[in-house]
Amino acid sequence: MSARPPLHVRAPLTARTRVCPHCKATILESANVCPGCRHHLKFDSVAAQRQADTRTALRIEGTIRSPRPAEPCEYCVVIAIRDERGQEVGRHVVGVGAMRPDEQRSFTLSVDVVPPPGPRPLKRD
Repeated sequence: MSARPPLHVRAPLTARTRVCPHCKATILESANVCPGCRHHLKFDSVAAQRQADTRTALRIEGTIRSPRPAEPCEYCVVIAIRDERGQEVGRHVVGVGAMRPDEQRSFTLSVDVVPPPGPRPLKRD
């Protein structure tokens, strides 16, 4: 029996992104379900376990109405992300719209935390 050389292992790759083939949103490369359109992208046991280990770290829900009940209004939804020093690392306009005086809008913000993908073996030549 010949001895096989050990496989080299790469460190986990986190925060790598790709484009969802369905909705074209930028998502994590490791995602098995697109958080935007909810289409399944991967079907394997490792991806399923990572999805099961995902937890919602933050969830905020709220409803708005026009500040002046007799007048229409416009709204703009902006998400800002800051690091531990309070410096803004990302800012995105998520949506804009308008409401008639008798309308309301509800919003939900959720932040899911996903464990990093495990180390990947390097391919042999």
